[in-house]
Amino acid sequence: MLNSANNNSPQHPVSAPSDINMNGYNRKSPQKRRYEMPKYAVSPKKKTCKERIPQPKNTVAMLNELRHGLIYKLESQTGPVHAPLFTISVEVDGQKYLGQGRSKKVARIEAAATALRSFIQFKDGAVLSPLKPSGNLDFTSDEHLENDVSKSAITVDGQKKVPDKGPVMLLYELFNDVNFECINIDGAQNNCRFKMTVTINEKKFDGTGPSKKLAKNAAAKAALASLCNISYSPMVVPQKNVPLPIDDKSSSMELPQIHADTIGRLVLEKFMEVIKGQEAYSRRKVLAGIVMTENMNFCEAKVISVSTGTKCVSGEHMSVNGAVLNDSHAEIVSRRCLLKFLYAQLDLQCNQATAYQSIFVRNTDGQYPYKLKSGVHFHLYINTAPCGDARIFSPHENDTGVDKHPNRKARGQLRTKIESGEGTIPVKSSDGIQTWDGVLQGQRLLTMSCSDKIARWNIVGIQGSLLSSIIEPVYLHSIVLGSLLHPEHMYRAVCGRIEKSIQGLPPPYHLNKPRLALVTSAEPRNQAKAPNFGINWTIGDTELEVVNSLTGRTIGGQVSRITKQAFFVKYGFLMTNLPGILVRKVTTDYGQTKANVKDYQIAKLELFSAFKREDLGSWLKKPIEQDEFGLAE
Repeated sequence: MLNSANNNSPQHPVSAPSDINMNGYNRKSPQKRRYEMPKYAVSPKKKTCKERIPQPKNTVAMLNELRHGLIYKLESQTGPVHAPLFTISVEVDGQKYLGQGRSKKVARIEAAATALRSFIQFKDGAVLSPLKPSGNLDFTSDEHLENDVSKSAITVDGQKKVPDKGPVMLLYELFNDVNFECINIDGAQNNCRFKMTVTINEKKFDGTGPSKKLAKNAAAKAALASLCNISYSPMVVPQKNVPLPIDDKSSSMELPQIHADTIGRLVLEKFMEVIKGQEAYSRRKVLAGIVMTENMNFCEAKVISVSTGTKCVSGEHMSVNGAVLNDSHAEIVSRRCLLKFLYAQLDLQCNQATAYQSIFVRNTDGQYPYKLKSGVHFHLYINTAPCGDARIFSPHENDTGVDKHPNRKARGQLRTKIESGEGTIPVKSSDGIQTWDGVLQGQRLLTMSCSDKIARWNIVGIQGSLLSSIIEPVYLHSIVLGSLLHPEHMYRAVCGRIEKSIQGLPPPYHLNKPRLALVTSAEPRNQAKAPNFGINWTIGDTELEVVNSLTGRTIGGQVSRITKQAFFVKYGFLMTNLPGILVRKVTTDYGQTKANVKDYQIAKLELFSAFKREDLGSWLKKPIEQDEFGLAE
């Protein structure tokens, strides 16, 4: 304290070195520091006028982010030597755009701006980049025309790339008037879910997520997909990775993002609609549905079926009359609902007055009496990857490009669901037969995984064996997931693992390769315990049906409307009343009737052989006693 008093005393002036103590702190008075500060430091906040000017957006960089691998060409150079006028062109999506300027750089920027304005609606004439030089420009300089694109924007083998920037940042760069609005909503699982709505030029786009940030990203992705055809789908190869080793299928297999979002939204909305009044059964882990479009017109798309469920029937509840649902997994139930719809559409053909309303038409030039109308497509939505091979990966491993272990034994293996539980296990190397008495004595009833069944649909169709005697095979056009879409694993699971070994399919059976997509508002992982019930609804139903997954019957103990028994009755009616059918009477039991559909059985056996040739296991069959029932007299 004494030293401090002496230092501050005016009677004892101190030298400059003694103004700083041993720790380096300045001990001058505040008044003295205030007046002496300009001699020793410059205020860090002081900036020149030039530094405060925000840099305008670069149209060339923006265009390169949206359309990769563009080439700018010098079309002409006019004017005197001291003041030339350059014309430069760039071709985008097959259309040529021109730009002019006093330098090649300015002309290039102008060409990029013209291209951007052709497919992006900028409000109030937003200025994208300076079209005039901000400083003195040497017009006589021999400036080279730069055609190189930044490394991050280079395409690999011509495949599309995910943009480098996040969707929200990119949206703000492309549009002036961007407004986000947040609404807090509760999901079906009573988890907090946020809904963000982004408004751009009076158009609204929605996104949901477990946090505001993720919901905002989802809304921005939806807007970019709709307005600019920019996709952040995992089906688009990330820029830092090499392309998927599936030839050129990644581009042809990707469903446009706007269509994928429409399919997911329609199924979710229909589920919320049909569950009203029975909210007690809204609890679910897996939600699935099928959407039908005509000529890919998604504005008039129809939801054909909605279902939930994750369990299979218990072995003790097997039925010898086809009166139970063996597999209550949501995607399997949705496909059975689609079968119910197909039967109803064929019913319309039984009456000449209603035949024009059917999605089927008479087939005059083929072996099948009926076929789908041209342009009719079916799209399957599942809120997560189907169980089995499509789900055997770690979602947090950075392997979204090439599978680093394509020959790993677990890849592509046939897998079975666990009776009355969740998850799958690889099939054992057996003859693929299960016995009735063995199951009743305690042997687990095994059901093939959803991934394996979808792969089967991509060979034999989704119409089933009975309808295969009436209509041509019907295939899925696309599969849209709500979460856990890994392009390489999903492609392998649904068709890729047998594409090299499948052979000898009787026409028109073939290997179908559905388009794949992930919705922008991905569903979060649900850690809640799966319920023992599932719901199903088909277009035309007045109310939903709730099924006890463990017994395979409705919660009231009744036979479900989508069982083997119900479909066999419908089949018998069609064989009796449908025009163009040669054999009218069904004289065999359910199993034998299916076996009589020769081409379908050939295609199915070829599928089983293809799995064996690839050493992926044997397809397990249910006890044959399940199919030994006939039609009631």
